[in-house]
Amino acid sequence: MCELYCIPKLQQIDVYLSFSKEYQMGFEYNDFFLPSVLDDEMETERIINKYLSLGRDCSRDTLHGAFLDLCVNSTDRRIYEVSDLRVRQSMEIAKKMGLRAVIFHTNYIVNFRLRSYLDTWLSRNEEYWRRILRDYPEQEIFIENMFDDSPELLIKLAENMADEPRFSVCLDTAHAFISGSPLGPWLDGLKQYVSHVHINDNDGRQDLHQAVGSGSFPWEEYHSWIQSFARKPSVLIEVREFEDLKKSVEYMKQHLLYPLGNKDSGCDKL
Repeated sequence: MCELYCIPKLQQIDVYLSFSKEYQMGFEYNDFFLPSVLDDEMETERIINKYLSLGRDCSRDTLHGAFLDLCVNSTDRRIYEVSDLRVRQSMEIAKKMGLRAVIFHTNYIVNFRLRSYLDTWLSRNEEYWRRILRDYPEQEIFIENMFDDSPELLIKLAENMADEPRFSVCLDTAHAFISGSPLGPWLDGLKQYVSHVHINDNDGRQDLHQAVGSGSFPWEEYHSWIQSFARKPSVLIEVREFEDLKKSVEYMKQHLLYPLGNKDSGCDKL
């Protein structure tokens, strides 16, 4: 497994290949979650083939699955069918590329606290992700907090799925920071279920995807939390531009933030 990940851009692929090699980074592909790509089979295949032609070992890489408007817990048959289609398109791409895992979002209606809605979300999500794991036995699934207002539902889902070794949590620390809930319960409550982390910075109000160290996020809290893991999760620097990736790496090196404060950081060698 790689400890550190970045999001490559095909338009600058040589730059990302060089940088990822220097820091032994895995890739997390963000090319495939847009409906315009998923609806264009030729474009999807072109992107897949381009990445596969690079000569990299993709087996440690991850993919951000479709998430826009998805509702796998919907009781509306048509909405469920489209959501299921998008999830399976994402899984098929990961299967073709031989990837480690696919990340999906919780995608529930924040502040809708009707007990029947929460119970339905929980039961239908558990049923659904068990089915997807059964149908795609080579991939892991990470569920990421979107704009959840508390970690409660994700904790319960992770607890219910704890018997499934290929299911775990992708904790987006920036999303947790702007959730309106204290950061501590996110870090502590989900810790035992987290195997992948998304990091970037923001102002505490908006999901800005700024470079690490350029906003208000309490990085000392991240550092203490992640150092407490017996088996540390992988970490994606989730920023939009290459310059922000470089700035993030420099900040993490300067402040000894995991995994760049770890002299042995990188991908495990085969």
